[in-house]
Amino acid sequence: MKLQTLRRTGALATAAITLSVGLAACGSDDSSSTASDDTSSSSSSAPSEETSPSEDAGMTDAAADTYGPACGDIPTDDSAASFSGMAAEPVATAASANPLLSTLVEAVGVAGLGDALNSAEALTVFAPANPAFEAMDQATLEAAMKDPKLLGTVLSHHVVPERISPDQLSGEFETLAGDKLTIEGEGEEATIGTEGATVLCGNVQTANATVYIIDTVLMPAM
Repeated sequence: MKLQTLRRTGALATAAITLSVGLAACGSDDSSSTASDDTSSSSSSAPSEETSPSEDAGMTDAAADTYGPACGDIPTDDSAASFSGMAAEPVATAASANPLLSTLVEAVGVAGLGDALNSAEALTVFAPANPAFEAMDQATLEAAMKDPKLLGTVLSHHVVPERISPDQLSGEFETLAGDKLTIEGEGEEATIGTEGATVLCGNVQTANATVYIIDTVLMPAM
């Protein structure tokens, strides 16, 4: 956000001097008071060059409750890839800017799930980071990436149609795939699914979802 600086013009300074001279016969205190009032009024109307406290708070709040070793890989500026940038966008759009999720974003595109994820009212997404896909059997991954229906089922198993905070993680949740996802433990202690996936960066907020970036691709029961 660019802020404009209001400069005092030479005309204002000249007017203040003229007014002071014209009122000198009435007493120096009056002229001094008038000039001071003019200067104070001009100064108070000038916008500040500093970032507003509310903007600073917004950037800070987006990252305040995140946790996990990979959170340090998220940019700390106000770019689209930062916590504040992702918080302003729906989940599929936000993920597309995240440097940890490029393979997942590609898979979402193949499965045609982007619009459905972006238009949902409230979601929790357990998002496998790039290394999670790299750890898979590559022949299996390549086959899945050519099968939108299969890929859609697998990815939907990672999504719960409600927001889940870290202290609510423990339990059994129905996924968009129509099956169940079991989570044991809360917050940093949580393990997700039968694979026992752990959280790399948790409680990442987007405009319509809470995201937990995890270290393993979860497989639904086929």
